[in-house]
Order: sequence, then structure tokens, then C-alpha cells
Amino acid sequence: MSINRKELEEIATLAQLNIPEDQTEEITASLNQVMGMIEHINDANTDAVEPMANPIGGQQQIRADEVTDQSHKDELLKLATHADEDHYLVPKVIE
Repeated sequence: MSINRKELEEIATLAQLNIPEDQTEEITASLNQVMGMIEHINDANTDAVEPMANPIGGQQQIRADEVTDQSHKDELLKLATHADEDHYLVPKVIE
């Protein structure tokens, strides 16, 4: 696949890019080089490669769902200037 000038202008419009006129040919050539690399990757024989969900190929280790930290709510509420049993109290800022 080759990208021509018209396609480059369409891509630039969609990407909201302003490509200077004097760089159009250079950018088109660079994009065509990238497309060539992609086509080269697509030519690789992957018939013997099975799809995988994880590149490592292992199982995800799942830990037990246990509480590991205790609540510090009471100590933290004591540090507040104004608080009730469960909430920090702040002055009203919207009338």
C-alpha cells in the first residue's frame, strides 16, 4: 500500500495537522517507508503460532481477598478542626 499526496492531506485534516507545503513530499516518503515495514511484518508466517491472552503464557496469580489495613478514621477525625462522628465539617462557601 502506498500513500499519495491526496491521502496525506486527508490524514492531516483528520489529525488536525498543518503540514507545510515544502515538507509534503518528505512526509509522504516517510509514511510510505513505515507502511513498507508494516507490510514486511504482515508477511511473517504465523500459522504455527497460537493466539494467547497473556504474553508470558502463565496463569495470573490471584491472592485471597483479606483485609490488610485497619481503619484510622477516629485518629484522622480527631486531627480535623471541625468534625462530627463520621464527617469533616467545613464552612459553607456557596450562598
